[in-house]
Amino acid sequence: MSLRRTYTVIAPFYDLLVAAATKSVRAESLRQLPQQGNLNILINGIGTGLDLPHLPSCHRYIGLDLTANMLSRVKPRIGSLCFSLVQGNSMSLPFASGHFDYAVLHLILAVVPDPLACLREAARVVRPGGSILILDKFLKPGEAAWIRRTLNLLAQHTVTRLDVVFEEVLAGVPELKLEADVPVLAGGWFRSIRLDKRSF
Repeated sequence: MSLRRTYTVIAPFYDLLVAAATKSVRAESLRQLPQQGNLNILINGIGTGLDLPHLPSCHRYIGLDLTANMLSRVKPRIGSLCFSLVQGNSMSLPFASGHFDYAVLHLILAVVPDPLACLREAARVVRPGGSILILDKFLKPGEAAWIRRTLNLLAQHTVTRLDVVFEEVLAGVPELKLEADVPVLAGGWFRSIRLDKRSF
């Protein structure tokens, strides 16, 4: 089963699976967004919109997801936010280079088949001096994690990847600089990360 098909099927149950477990860490990650201004912000892999209650209302947002079923569940959460929804692929974003001040990648980088392509695209659409906020599960460099790696043989084709080493992905996007990396859940398996795009 493809990721598109899987997430179309689980869309009605997605909040039950992840909302409570991730609410506080989503909120903490999104506190890094400026509370004033009028910025362009991409919510990449928006899912059902669980990030929306934690977003400052002063900015302009675009939420992207692969499936229409997920996006349909975002609409009731938009409220008064300046928000547009786009169905698209996180590994090939339909946006101009340097368009966004921030990109938010919550639970998407370790879901897509090609995390490096996803991060490169996020870096491309963020302006120099902009930032990328990441919340996801990553193996540590050199970590054996044989149970996770074995489960990944199935999980990577259906729901999520369990074998992504963030440091290996970041090494392929040299224009990004690591600014913060904080363990947040499951003994540090889940991490909250901030990357800044260098101004060369």
